[in-house]
Amino acid sequence: MNASVMPFVQKTLGSHPAIAGAVSAATGFMRQMAIKPFIPRNRRREFLLKDRVASLHASRAQIFKERGNGSTPTIVVGGFVPDATELVEFQRPLFREYGSIYYMNYPRNGFSSTMFFAQLADLIEDINNRGKKPVLFSVSFGCGLITRFLRENADNGALRIRGVVMASPVLCTEDLIRPEHDKRGGVRMLESNLKRIFKSDPAKSEDISRQIDRARRCFQALFETGAENRQLSGRHLAIRNKIMEVIGATSSCGGYERVMALKQFARPEGDRPIYAGPTLTLLAEEEENLLVPTSPTLAALRDPEMRNTLFPRGKVWEVNSRSSGDAVAHASLIFHHHCYNPLIESWYDKLLAPGLFAVVS
Repeated sequence: MNASVMPFVQKTLGSHPAIAGAVSAATGFMRQMAIKPFIPRNRRREFLLKDRVASLHASRAQIFKERGNGSTPTIVVGGFVPDATELVEFQRPLFREYGSIYYMNYPRNGFSSTMFFAQLADLIEDINNRGKKPVLFSVSFGCGLITRFLRENADNGALRIRGVVMASPVLCTEDLIRPEHDKRGGVRMLESNLKRIFKSDPAKSEDISRQIDRARRCFQALFETGAENRQLSGRHLAIRNKIMEVIGATSSCGGYERVMALKQFARPEGDRPIYAGPTLTLLAEEEENLLVPTSPTLAALRDPEMRNTLFPRGKVWEVNSRSSGDAVAHASLIFHHHCYNPLIESWYDKLLAPGLFAVVS
C-alpha cells in the first residue's frame, strides 16, 4: 500500500472499530486459506512416545504448511508467543520465494520437549524423503529448542538440514533471569514473571494459575508496547487479535510446562559446535532491554572464538532500524520486518549459492 495513503487508512481504522474488525477478519480469512494443517506421512517417532506422555493430544504441536515456489523449505519455530503462523506474517512472501513454509505451533494445554523433537524429526525426515533439505528458522525461546534438538541429533546423519536461522536467541534460563543478588538496572517485567513461575509450587494449581495469569498480562503488555505510536495495517490488526486469542486460550498447564522447558536448556559452552552447517544469528539492537546484562548467549555470540566454535559456518548480524526513537527490540519481526527481511533474504540467497559464503562476510 502506498505510504501516502497509510495515515488515512490508520485514521479510518481507528475511528471505525467495525471497519477495523472487518479488515482484520478478512486478512485472517486469507491467511487461513493459504496455511493448511499438515501431517507427515510417517510419524514413527511421535507414535513411539504415545505411552510416555500423559496426553498425546495435549503435548502434540500442530503443524501447518503453506506452499511455496522454490526447493528450499523453511520450518518455523516460534518463541513463547505468538504462534509460528503469526510470528512470520511479514516474512511469508519472502520464505515462499525459496520454498514451502512449515509452521510448528505449540499445544495449548501442555508441552513436551521430547514430543516436540520427535515431531520435528519426523517432519524433517518427511521433507528429506521429498528430496529437499529445510532451513530451521527459530525465534527467541524457539532457538533454545532448536539448539537442544541439534545437540541431541548431532550424530544423526539421517536428518538433513540446509541451514539454521536464529533470531534473538534465548538458549538458557540465565539469558532471562540473573542470579538472585544481581539487580543492576532493575528487574525486567519478563524476568520477574519467570522467577515467580519457577518459585511456584507445582502441586498447587491455584498458585500456578495465578503466576501464569501474570505472564499472560506481561506478554500482552510487551506486544502493546511494540505497537505504540505505530501505523497498524489490517495485517497488524489481524495478528494482534490472533496473538491475544492465543494468550487467552493457552491453559495454565500449557503455559507452565512451556516455561519449564526453558529450565532444561543448557548454557552455550565452547566445547563443541551446536551446528556445523550454515547458520545466521540475528541480534536486535536492543536485545539488552529483554535479555539480562549477564546473558551467556549474548556473551558467547559476541566473543569471536566462542562464536566460531559454536557455529563454525555462522554469521552474526545486528538488526538496526537506523531510525531515531524506533530501535529494533527483541524478536521484533512483526514491527521491524523492513529491517529483518533484507538480511534474511541476503542470507538465503547466499545459502543457495554456497560459494558466496566463502567470500561474503
